[in-house]
Amino acid sequence: MSFASKFVVFTLMFVSYTTWADTTDINIAAIDWCPQICPEESKPGYVIDIINSIYGEQKIKIVIDYYPWSRAINYVRDGKYDALLSPAKPEAPDLIYPHQAIGSQQMCFFTKKDDTWRYTGLPSLANKQIGIASDTSIEELNQFVKDNPQQFQFQPYLERYVEQNFNKLKKSRMDTFLFTKNTTLWELNKMGVLDQVNQAGCVNRAPIYIAFSPKIAANKVAKLIKTFDSGIVTLHKSGALDEIFQRYGLSSETWLPAQKHQ
Repeated sequence: MSFASKFVVFTLMFVSYTTWADTTDINIAAIDWCPQICPEESKPGYVIDIINSIYGEQKIKIVIDYYPWSRAINYVRDGKYDALLSPAKPEAPDLIYPHQAIGSQQMCFFTKKDDTWRYTGLPSLANKQIGIASDTSIEELNQFVKDNPQQFQFQPYLERYVEQNFNKLKKSRMDTFLFTKNTTLWELNKMGVLDQVNQAGCVNRAPIYIAFSPKIAANKVAKLIKTFDSGIVTLHKSGALDEIFQRYGLSSETWLPAQKHQ
């Protein structure tokens, strides 16, 4: 091989490497949402553990900033961040999603301990005052929420969301509130009031994702998605994914493989 040919090959390899390095640093907007995402805890949350395992293995620099949920969605939508952790698809339908989910959420109703009411379907919501986080999208409830806004107390999701709703329950300012089962139980237990609340029925479980901004370069998104999809399947097959969930007292069913939610 001539010197010129060797120089061309070296140049192409160098350009390829630097392009990959330059395009795969990942800036993420997220929320405080234990046990999924826990910026203030000793363990960072299972979603963060998964992200670190997958992208850290590829030497991709990860930067995560935490915001209220609505702001995090908008920052990613506008391209200020590369990715969002961790929406269900209906919560941010205009973002770009990988094939595989990163976990799952189940939204449940919570009431005072002495309340015998349970959610058994839309008719059971009649005349109830319900706390709900802004920008929450739940397929089986969306139309009911739209048709009956007077029954819902919308609140931005901040780190004190569960505490605020618990206090409203205690003061009878609402009948029930709706939020992620894992997070609500986690927060109520941390507050020492878990025995004062009933879990009063749930809606269907839904996959949650790392979702990417439509405003960032398509080749960057494609590489990050490919890395994520292959990485989480590898974690699952090796048993490492189950080990991550077990750190937070969760079962292997927390992850919904793509074929189970298509």
